[in-house]
Amino acid sequence: MDCKNLGFATRQIHAGKEANSAGALVTPIYQTSTFEFESVEQGGARFAGKEEGYIYSRLGNPSLTQVEKKLADLECAEACAATASGMGAISAALWSATKAGDEVVASDTLYGCTFALLSHGMPNFGVATKFVDFADLDAVKEALTEKTTVVYLETPCNPTLKVVDIAAVAKIAHDYNPAIKVIVDNTFCSPYISNPLTLGADVVVHSATKYINGHGDVIAGFVMSDAEFINRVKMFGIKDMTGCVMSPFNAFLIARGLKTLDIRVQRHSENAMKLAKFLESHPAVEKVYYPGLESFEGHEIAKKQMRMFGGMMSVELKASREAVGKALNEMELATIAVSLGDAETLIEHPATMTHSTYSPEELKASGISEGLVRISVGLEDADDIIADFKTALDKLI
Repeated sequence: MDCKNLGFATRQIHAGKEANSAGALVTPIYQTSTFEFESVEQGGARFAGKEEGYIYSRLGNPSLTQVEKKLADLECAEACAATASGMGAISAALWSATKAGDEVVASDTLYGCTFALLSHGMPNFGVATKFVDFADLDAVKEALTEKTTVVYLETPCNPTLKVVDIAAVAKIAHDYNPAIKVIVDNTFCSPYISNPLTLGADVVVHSATKYINGHGDVIAGFVMSDAEFINRVKMFGIKDMTGCVMSPFNAFLIARGLKTLDIRVQRHSENAMKLAKFLESHPAVEKVYYPGLESFEGHEIAKKQMRMFGGMMSVELKASREAVGKALNEMELATIAVSLGDAETLIEHPATMTHSTYSPEELKASGISEGLVRISVGLEDADDIIADFKTALDKLI
């Protein structure tokens, strides 16, 4: 089916689907490590790249092909590579775009493991990173040099929800050097809210563990870009460098989760807006970080590049770290857990959990305080979510 001119909901269900020999409505799980060749000549032709077809599941599998085509369609990309985790997608993309002696210019606020890879991991192999406040476009421009091969960012940023102007950053990078790869982690938004490639980015990465799957039972990732770069990601970043291959069963679960992506994200966003407005009015809350609030610094940029404002937010509480921890421990509906995009409302303390890879000085520089709490707003009834937070926060007054 040609889904090019169809709506998002139709594409999330039908894009990438191919006929199978049994006529199954749902694409089967191809739980196989290797594939048969009709002849030695055919096997040789496939290894030489002269004939298309499957060889070995580390190089491709029909279960993965289905979701790769679907995600490429939803992110307006030529091609997509599935990986075993979000960090697998990020690392495979970065290793495929850099070599020893290159430099990365990255946002100063990133997911903790991404920050660790860029600040501690890749320098061991000769790739340096400059961390810059991407809200300051002049600082981004000044950071670029002839060694820059990647500009890397999240938006909204994890966990401060800082919104970066993708189009402006991409223009600065490409005006300086068209060969620079602008890589955007779109996990917080999902393809339903934002499509960075249409705003000038070159590569999009996702932790599919989050909204794309949406049910808290998969670890997976995706890289989307032009066909040439995705081929390099598959044949070098995944095949040779990381080996981070998605399992056929996880691909099946993701294909199932994707059928309801738009409905889930709409509900996440609606619930988050209601909770953000409540939290903004509560006396125990110092500040609410949510792009949908008019009081939020990045609200105008968010309106420009996001179709809605998503289910992620953070709050700065007025109480001490110990009092905050005690209040969160007593919540009954919200679950203390890392990750996001699940049906359940999840809360966590970035400074000691997802961003513990940052030093105290780095946390301060990135605006991640001891009192910051990250919230992934779930699909429960909004009134019940609000009541749970009210019970906990009232104890801090």
